[in-house]
Amino acid sequence: MASAVEQMAANTSWAALGKATDLRRRIFYTLALLCIFRLGTFIPVPGIDGVALREFMEGAAAGIGGILTMFTGGALGRMGIFALGIMPYISASIIVQLLASMVPSLEQLKKEGEQGRKKINQYTRYGTVLLATFQAYGLAVSLEAGDLVTDPGWYFRASTVITLVGGTMFLMWLGEQITQRGVGNGISLIIFVGIIAEVPAALAQFFASGRSGAISPAVIIGVILMVVAVIMFVVFMERALRKITIQYPRRQVGMKMTEAQNSHLPVKVNPAGVIPAIFASSLLLLPVTISTFSGQQTGPVMSTILAYFGPGQPLYLLFFAAMIVFFAYFYTFNVSFKPDEVADNLKNQNGFVPGIRPGKRTAEYLEYVVNRVLVLGSAYLALVCLLPEILRNQFAIPFYFGGTSVLIVVSVTMDTIQQVQSHLLAHQYEGLIQKSQLRGKGRARGKTKGPARR
Repeated sequence: MASAVEQMAANTSWAALGKATDLRRRIFYTLALLCIFRLGTFIPVPGIDGVALREFMEGAAAGIGGILTMFTGGALGRMGIFALGIMPYISASIIVQLLASMVPSLEQLKKEGEQGRKKINQYTRYGTVLLATFQAYGLAVSLEAGDLVTDPGWYFRASTVITLVGGTMFLMWLGEQITQRGVGNGISLIIFVGIIAEVPAALAQFFASGRSGAISPAVIIGVILMVVAVIMFVVFMERALRKITIQYPRRQVGMKMTEAQNSHLPVKVNPAGVIPAIFASSLLLLPVTISTFSGQQTGPVMSTILAYFGPGQPLYLLFFAAMIVFFAYFYTFNVSFKPDEVADNLKNQNGFVPGIRPGKRTAEYLEYVVNRVLVLGSAYLALVCLLPEILRNQFAIPFYFGGTSVLIVVSVTMDTIQQVQSHLLAHQYEGLIQKSQLRGKGRARGKTKGPARR
């Protein structure tokens, strides 16, 4: 039987959106910042030869250029001020979280609550500046080597580094503002909008290839069916749960004795969401971002790396799958589901798993369950991300129809809708509380004073 909260959530009407002023303000704020991001992708970096860059990207769009363009919302293809995208921030987050699990001083910061979290975020920002500076300088040198610059030299390199690093830091700030004052996860929404904005052009290119005979009609129909099947599969797996039974004994609250209750602790099959796919993709794109614009000027080491770790290559697929599995486990146990903290919370609330002692034994049991659930969750992520990669390499399908892009779009959409529903539910609760207070005041005013006893 569903609880009162679940029934209220199921009966929440989207018509209540017109009355939820705070939610409307959050939605408009999010849309305004995302529009600023889209405008920034069209502002070019100074000193770029636009004609040469356009010709180069037309030739590279079917390959690695399409991947890079997807993750930057088209800014890299136009060499906009957001050409590096949000990837340096994601890479810095990966490095800091890895160090926090290995360095005792950083691990202690994680346990210090809000102050420790602010300190770790500060270290992440410093790492973002360093990584963005390194990538921006490498990109500037590669642009010069590829003859895509009108006036090469140190002035161009300095201006490019300052512009791209500033654009990345501004994007990081936009993502934090969306998360705090808007709706949804800001970083994920920025990547989501970048993918959605480039889908119409990818569709036009895909169908144009079909009309020209480069892609057969059977492949076009197969790709459409594959995208629909992947979307359905992602929705099913993202909603899949493993429920752990929790019991609460009889206890006295004030003057009232509450009866023993049974509840469930939901553990998602994929607790990490889309983060493992984004992290793995950002690591794989790190060497490629620098070498994309250099044409034939890459050194022997970089050429060897690109030959073995290029999209569709066996080592690329193997490394991609390994990174997805690693980050699925790492992000789950370090961020989204910490067994020790969950066990402590249950113990403080007098809840326990039937047959398991509270405290350390409960934490070990939760870790045991999550470890085995993640076998299915990480395998699902790897399958969704790798299968379209193989098909794309075989049939020259645009990257926007690949598993990573579909996974990001579906997961971010579901997460954002869930947050909107949570805000609507909170607004509904506030309305009920205000009505009950008004009714209480009305009854108090309507009461007549009885005759005084003599």
